[in-house]
Amino acid sequence: MKEIQINRRQVGAGHPVYIIAEMSANHRQDFDQAVKILQAAKEAGADAVKLQTYTPDSITIDCSNEYFLIGEGTIWEGRNLYDLYREAFTPWEWQPKLKEIAYGLDLDLFSTPFDHTAVDFLEKMDVPAYKIASFEVVDLPLIRRIAETGKPIIMSTGMATLAEIDDAVLTARGAGAAQMALLKCTSAYPAPPEEMNLHTIPHLAAAFGLPAGLSDHTLGIAVPVAAVALGACIIEKHFTLSRDIPGPDSAFSLEPREFQAMVEAVRTTEKALGRVQYGASGQEAKSLTFRRSLFAVRDIKAGEVFTPENVRSIRPGQGLPPKYLDEVLGRRAAVDLPRGTPLHWRYLGSSKTG
Repeated sequence: MKEIQINRRQVGAGHPVYIIAEMSANHRQDFDQAVKILQAAKEAGADAVKLQTYTPDSITIDCSNEYFLIGEGTIWEGRNLYDLYREAFTPWEWQPKLKEIAYGLDLDLFSTPFDHTAVDFLEKMDVPAYKIASFEVVDLPLIRRIAETGKPIIMSTGMATLAEIDDAVLTARGAGAAQMALLKCTSAYPAPPEEMNLHTIPHLAAAFGLPAGLSDHTLGIAVPVAAVALGACIIEKHFTLSRDIPGPDSAFSLEPREFQAMVEAVRTTEKALGRVQYGASGQEAKSLTFRRSLFAVRDIKAGEVFTPENVRSIRPGQGLPPKYLDEVLGRRAAVDLPRGTPLHWRYLGSSKTG
């Protein structure tokens, strides 16, 4: 499976990197803010915007015992899960409207469902693809339900072992998924660069025969650009209008100018990767003149012997390559050669002197 297709876009090796702006909770429960995010994502160069489809009751329960309090090590430390998701969820009645607005902007829009009811809802929306979040990779019944839709699946793999990823992929394939891609993800918020382990991306692609990419929670744009250099064909990054607008995910989201800079760097990296190439490229050919070659550096009469005093390897590269210097020295000139003449075989006599 070398590639997948989302609407009209081919996604995989040999195609432009597919860049997803994750809206997540950055709309702050304001529909107009969500629309502005779509518009800004388009202007910044995103190919798609991704939503999340859940309610606090579909993803957890309203319970305040210790199991439902978020522990140390995240920006949500100490918060209750139900309260966090009540703040962060995207109202379902918005989502069909946002899809139509996105399509009017020539943006793909799809979502991450977190339970079966969300899949049913998104099927009525006729989303073009599904995203499976890292935390749901172990939810094989949910994966099976998503795969039964027949839509392309993009699956994040944060925290998952190779065996768990294999279980998820086999489950999806067994339920009818014909198009899948895998994303390397480090499920820390924000994620430190030293824990990204981007060499996993080509390994994922090789191990499963699927397109591979990156879902990135680091700060800045260096990591996704490096991922593209290693073969990532999908980049997903959280997107906000401003980190000054408080929200559950804003601290590790890119603002529009940063996202645009990332897109531009990714597109430049794509061009720079090119193909295996030796010899002068199109623009390099103009620089061949700056190579060294053999020149007459003094006036040389016909019959005169070529010597280190009258022949040298110098710039420009208009004469014989320097590797032929030993073949030239000791021969006689076939014609008069003014100083500054590039040497060619036709200027050399037929034999060397004794």
